[in-house]
Amino acid sequence: MAETTLTPERVDLLQSLQLHRFFLRNTARNLTDEQAGQRSTVSELCIGGLIKHVADTERAWVDFILDGPAAMQPPADPAAYARHAESFRMLPGDTLAGVLAAYDEVASRTDDLVHTLPDLDASQPLPEAPWFEPGARWSARRVLLHVIAETSQHAGHADIIREAIDGAKSMG
Repeated sequence: MAETTLTPERVDLLQSLQLHRFFLRNTARNLTDEQAGQRSTVSELCIGGLIKHVADTERAWVDFILDGPAAMQPPADPAAYARHAESFRMLPGDTLAGVLAAYDEVASRTDDLVHTLPDLDASQPLPEAPWFEPGARWSARRVLLHVIAETSQHAGHADIIREAIDGAKSMG
């Protein structure tokens, strides 16, 4: 795809994505791999796992923009649900550097899409799922706004987890 002119809307989308990615990544600053995998609250969540999950989610939504609902069909087998649950954890062999590098790759792909997508109004039907309105369609714009919200929400989770690990705060 050829690069489109960056309209103010596209600039806003990119800047918002980059800001909330920064907030999420910032929670991992100066952590060891062990700390990145540490559960510091009653939740199952850890900072490294949240970054993995956000990267997986962003990748899936970009696939949806490009390929439609088939890119997001939830597999019905129990192993697929187990893999989804693992996306929230640091697994043996995972490193914080590796998780962050994978997130950078996903972010670069998304940013490239925002630069090159011919039409932010292009829409796809959402996959059938109990959490989506039947027959609903989302535009690329709506998907990107969802990715921003997802990233922001999980950055907040990560901030709480980080503060419980060593008292460090992302802001304030």
